[in-house]
Amino acid sequence: MMLGRLNSWLRGPGSCLPRLLLLLALLTMCGSLTYQAVEFANDWRDPRSRGFLEWFRGDEGSRDALTTTQRDTCPGAPFVLPTDGYIGLLWGDPRGPYSQERPHQGIDIFSAAEPGLTPVFAAYDGYVSREEEWRSTIIQRVPEDPLEPSRQIWLYYTHMADRDGDDFIEEAFAPGGGERFVEQGTLLGYTGDYNGNSVRSIGVHLHFSIVRDDGYGRYTNELDIENTLDPSPYLGLNVNYTCPGENSGCSAAAGC
Repeated sequence: MMLGRLNSWLRGPGSCLPRLLLLLALLTMCGSLTYQAVEFANDWRDPRSRGFLEWFRGDEGSRDALTTTQRDTCPGAPFVLPTDGYIGLLWGDPRGPYSQERPHQGIDIFSAAEPGLTPVFAAYDGYVSREEEWRSTIIQRVPEDPLEPSRQIWLYYTHMADRDGDDFIEEAFAPGGGERFVEQGTLLGYTGDYNGNSVRSIGVHLHFSIVRDDGYGRYTNELDIENTLDPSPYLGLNVNYTCPGENSGCSAAAGC
């Protein structure tokens, strides 16, 4: 019956072309929604996604069990974890809103507190800058990569603002300011939930990534995972999605 009605509609008065275009658009939309539904189901079947459910549905006790706090460096690793929380999305993570083609470029550390309360610290010594248009972001230049001293790297910290873009970044790092030296452990700001103009809620968290230099003293595009480095050996934590094992504590063989 449905096919008969569709056939009558297509053969009705007037040009058939607009109807065909509308039909194709509807079919494309249905295909896209189906694909997204399948991807969503796959994400939640991933064993690592159970932690997300425990975190977002859990009470204070269960969240404490998922929280990673690493104020001192792990043995053999140069960085401290820049904030406390649940490391929910890992480097190379294909789960939504990312994909196999465009995996996550850093780590997301989720806070159980309201925006503006969980402190963010410098993971290492370096020079902090903030572009004029950056509302929730700072970047830190490390002249000598501690694991490969022949190159320069950059540490990228973002989402340090509320949903309206009111930032929680320390006043010392004002927009347009650059090259302010800080030592490891210096307070940089507080975690937030700013997500630009998107209506999608992202939860209170810090996105942290290690970005490659372009060879001319500038950071490369952080949105491309090829321009970032696996944070695991720098933190001494297993935060690479493709690596087996937990990421809640120091590991002698972080990374893979």
